[in-house]
Amino acid sequence: KYAAIATIGDIMPLRDENRILVKRGLKDLAKNQDIGLNALIRECGLSDRNITSYDIGFRLGPCLNASGRLESASYAVDLLLEKDNDEACRLAEKLKVLNDERKDMTEKCAKVAIETVESTSLAEDKVLVVYLPECHESVAGIVAGRVRERFNKPSVIITDSEDICKGSGRSIENYDMFDELTKVKELFEKFGGHKMAAGLSLKKEKIDILRKRLNENTILSDKDLVKTLWIDVPMPVSYITEKLIKDLESLEPFGNGNEKPIFAENHLLVRNMRVLGKSSNVLKMKLVNEKNYMIDALYFGDINDFCQRVKEGARYAFSYYPSINEYMGKRTVQVIIGGVRQEQT
Repeated sequence: KYAAIATIGDIMPLRDENRILVKRGLKDLAKNQDIGLNALIRECGLSDRNITSYDIGFRLGPCLNASGRLESASYAVDLLLEKDNDEACRLAEKLKVLNDERKDMTEKCAKVAIETVESTSLAEDKVLVVYLPECHESVAGIVAGRVRERFNKPSVIITDSEDICKGSGRSIENYDMFDELTKVKELFEKFGGHKMAAGLSLKKEKIDILRKRLNENTILSDKDLVKTLWIDVPMPVSYITEKLIKDLESLEPFGNGNEKPIFAENHLLVRNMRVLGKSSNVLKMKLVNEKNYMIDALYFGDINDFCQRVKEGARYAFSYYPSINEYMGKRTVQVIIGGVRQEQT
């Protein structure tokens, strides 16, 4: 089970032996007796259910990771080794609080970064280099990912550290970030990474030079910056059944290298949009296709951006993944929205 958590948490490809490790690890989690791990599972609200790769990647894993990002990784280690239930509960609560703090920091910094790009000449750049001195360096990479998703441009977030500036970058498919940074390596004190992500450190006075040179030298075209949405099957939402969802579950565990299949349908009418959740981080709506079949839909991404692009009473093309909603003993099919495209007129 720990190998499964590590494999998913480090976003390793879920293929070959990794897939076997994770599949068996998830089965072990279903009968897990470890006091510390069970305390964290309870704290994350995952008791009495089968733990999925999604739960590890987006709930348990980030809690274990947050202690090292914000304070000390020893808290996570202590939790996993703890034999006393009360102490395990205390440590699990601390990890959850730290992760909530990390999420709050990420949201605030991402908002500032996006507003900075939209309100300055940065918006004209094909490669975004954003200096956020107040951003905690531990969340810079996550913020870079948010900025990349919003603008579909390679993005580097640079923060103040002790005596130097540090940065994290996230790229798009058509831009080899490591290769491009190598071309300006004399600007850095240190740097490393791969095609899709990188880390770097440099002196503050070189930030503007980095921005200028990355944009002057870039081979990116406007076409490269158009976001592409890949789907597996165009399928009407009316085809979704519990049996289909059960069949799809046989393809799990999903993750890097074994992504969920993505479906899509055109001409879906949007009705009854409303924001849910304690943190207002879920958007619920109803979608109606041209045969007047209606289904519930949820969206978990950037809700403000989504609501700027999607309006009630209009039709759009949506990509989605089907799921089951269980409430008060009642099971209904629903879809989780992935992407949206304005209908062409």
